[in-house]
Amino acid sequence: QVQVVESGGDLVQAGGSLRLSCAASGNIVTIDRMGWHRQAPGKQRELVATITDNGDDNGESTHFADPVKGRFAVSRGIRKNTLFLQMNNLKPEDTAVYYCNAVGTAGWNRKYDSWGQGTQVTVSS
Repeated sequence: QVQVVESGGDLVQAGGSLRLSCAASGNIVTIDRMGWHRQAPGKQRELVATITDNGDDNGESTHFADPVKGRFAVSRGIRKNTLFLQMNNLKPEDTAVYYCNAVGTAGWNRKYDSWGQGTQVTVSS
């Protein structure tokens, strides 16, 4: 079983910055993709950013949702089970619960698709 835990959510003023952290743990064999999603009150959960392992030493690929392009950056830690979301120039519409997701293979060749409990980001105008 793979667990995912997020941290770093806070109340911040519009125009400010915040950095979210995520750590995956457990019987992990591979982490093929990690990502951030968010859910605002009354809205569906939406993709924010993902980082995908291209395999075979081909590096990683990133993808960002249009509303956050140019403002948010995603990176992996030295230990590849950690993921960071750097959010700059935050806007009130970025207010949401942010969830981290990890997808890959665990022990016994079991596939996993694990989600954290979420961390609240509130941007005041």
